[in-house]
Amino acid sequence: MTQQFEVLGEFYLGRPYDLEARKGTEGCVLYDSRDLTTHAMIVGMTGSGKTGLGISLIEEAAIDGVPVIAVDPKGDLANLLLQFPNLSAAEFRPWVDESEAARAGVSVDEYAARQADEWKKGLAQWGEDGARIARLRQAVEFALFTPGSSAGRPLSLLRALSPPPPAILEDRELFTARVNATATSLLALIGLEADPLKDREHILLSTILTHAWQAGESLELEALVRRIQTPPVTRLGALDLEAIYPAKDRLQLSIQLNGLIAAPGAAQWVEGEPLQVDRLFFGPSGKPRVSVVSIAHLNDAERMFFMSLLLQDVIGWMRAQSGTGSLRAIFYMDEVAGYLPPVANPPSKAAFLLLLKQARAFGLGMVLATQNPVDLDYKGLSNIGTWFLGRLQTERDKMRVLDGLEGASSTIGQPFDRAAMERTIAGLGNRVFLL
Repeated sequence: MTQQFEVLGEFYLGRPYDLEARKGTEGCVLYDSRDLTTHAMIVGMTGSGKTGLGISLIEEAAIDGVPVIAVDPKGDLANLLLQFPNLSAAEFRPWVDESEAARAGVSVDEYAARQADEWKKGLAQWGEDGARIARLRQAVEFALFTPGSSAGRPLSLLRALSPPPPAILEDRELFTARVNATATSLLALIGLEADPLKDREHILLSTILTHAWQAGESLELEALVRRIQTPPVTRLGALDLEAIYPAKDRLQLSIQLNGLIAAPGAAQWVEGEPLQVDRLFFGPSGKPRVSVVSIAHLNDAERMFFMSLLLQDVIGWMRAQSGTGSLRAIFYMDEVAGYLPPVANPPSKAAFLLLLKQARAFGLGMVLATQNPVDLDYKGLSNIGTWFLGRLQTERDKMRVLDGLEGASSTIGQPFDRAAMERTIAGLGNRVFLL
């Protein structure tokens, strides 16, 4: 069976499933990696197997040497780094939960041996073995990054707000989006929701960032705080700066932003490796990387701040690549709801929409997962070419998925039988997906 799926460019995702008989059938489901350049959505309620399918996609890409950035809001994807090619009890032993062994009425060593045997048998049922795990480890590097924490490899976000790459600097629309996203996210960190066109806090921060970045200058947060007091301009638009935003009011904004530096734990945001997408996709030697970026420990504002910076950097990296029809890299995000909402416009939304529209030309595949498709923007869904549909929780979720599928089908001129699709989705069970 192994020979059936060990084909370069083909991702092995499981076996065909007979919905009427409710059992798997012979054969392999092989997914052409080139199809991933038109992006993919994994949809399913809690317990449907959504995250497991995402991990399978990531591992299949890794075996082929395709680099991956996997953003993990729940803390589930770090298990990608647990690879035991020998499938031995000794490899499992350090990761055994002693309380689980106690509940099973066996020693920790015996429980580890049981786990190793269970995994060995389970993999064999799917035609896989330790040798394939070894090939996975040889093909790519694995790294766990934890922005704002030293639990994994910290990423430095506030040490310096660096100018975007030339591909963004030279594109007025992208540059403006980068400035606005950075200013919006910084203000959100101190609890301010600011409109880029109306609120003076946002206008001032955007002006300071624009002046610095157009001059090729990185701004440390300390320097940004000082420049709020002594801005590089005397006017905002047609009006005097002091008339719109007096120094005593700017002092209050400076104090709030200074809290990000002075607060306990702030050092975690300035320590670690710089946030550079090429370093997330490739290690120091140039070897492809699977970078799991865990943001489970961050609060909502911190997550949005990080995501806005990361997505803008992904756009800059993408624009620097040559065009290709092959899969060059993957950006995966679990539980994307909240970052691509249907009505609100957080900083992440415009970046996601741009990537879903343009990334295919550069070989960058976007893979997004959610249990709440009703909370996702319809325009984004209609730009997705591959759908993995699992069990859905509500009728609203089912209707949103059907709307997205119908829109995607019409975009490529394909007929769509809504009633038949609805019946199929209703019959799905756990770990069974409609592709």
